[in-house]
Amino acid sequence: MTAVSGSNALKKKAQAETAGDGGPRAAAAIGPDVPPDERRTQVIAIYGKGGIGKSFTLANLSYMMARQGLRVLLIGCDPKSDTTSLLFGGRACPTIIETSARKKLAGEDVDVSDICFKRDGVYAMELGGPEVGRGCGGRGIIHGFEILDKLGFSEWDFDFVLLDFLGDVVCGGFGLPIARDMCQKVIVVGSNDLQSLYVVNNVCSAVEYFRRLGGNVGVAGMVINKDDGTGEAQAFANKAGVPILATIPANEEIRRKSANYQIVGRPDGEWGPLFASLAQNVAEAPPLHPDALTQDELLGLFKAEDVGRDVILEPATASDMRGGKVIERTSLEVVYETA
Repeated sequence: MTAVSGSNALKKKAQAETAGDGGPRAAAAIGPDVPPDERRTQVIAIYGKGGIGKSFTLANLSYMMARQGLRVLLIGCDPKSDTTSLLFGGRACPTIIETSARKKLAGEDVDVSDICFKRDGVYAMELGGPEVGRGCGGRGIIHGFEILDKLGFSEWDFDFVLLDFLGDVVCGGFGLPIARDMCQKVIVVGSNDLQSLYVVNNVCSAVEYFRRLGGNVGVAGMVINKDDGTGEAQAFANKAGVPILATIPANEEIRRKSANYQIVGRPDGEWGPLFASLAQNVAEAPPLHPDALTQDELLGLFKAEDVGRDVILEPATASDMRGGKVIERTSLEVVYETA
């Protein structure tokens, strides 16, 4: 089955459902054992280390899905607003947080047209976040979704809702989709470096933690971005039991176009087949139980000289802490002699 035909099948299935059967949140409440193409809306959260390329991946993925005829809503939940900036050619759209604050001061209510914008079939919005030192980004995300609830989020009619979350910030709001079953599955973006895989592993750990508490979210797979062929990300995926949904090469043209806010995931472009395949894999991948690695197992994916794996932990002494000075202290312990 080609990516386009597979995606069209999902669209037909979505159109066959009645409009009142639920929306993104209602669909997300269905457990992971239900096949993805039997749900009306797939809500997918994408996590990755800052700068690893998740916003690039999501902007191009959403664009490809829309060109395939799917209804896609892209919600940026990263305070940097990278996702919509890339989708809109560098244009910054008003965020939900700043729009809500401005409207509140004016005594007005937020309308969908104030925060949601379109490009070539993709619907997109940004939650936004506070400036440095002026608030909690995680709390801003929670507040943003509260606003979306008031706007009828659970009644919206989309085939896919894609959520872009920063993976290396661990405060509560950034774990909202996993902790509250607001999505059916998670996709992680990583590369062949320790820090990005540490974040990917952390997200897998979070998914398993909340599943033990009764949650239903699973990990659908991993996108390897900026692949240089060294293989550490593939080795991680194999050990953790996470499927590879796409491998995006470390390519100068991709880097340059992304830096210039250009979409490369076009059906008629050089990278169209790659993102068409990713779209199909994202749509069809079931949510799975990952096996998160220990820190030593994670380090074991890399050469010892690359990560310092051979370093020995040498315990410090009280003398070390005092610069080598040894201070004898008389014990105050009372010793009772036995008869």
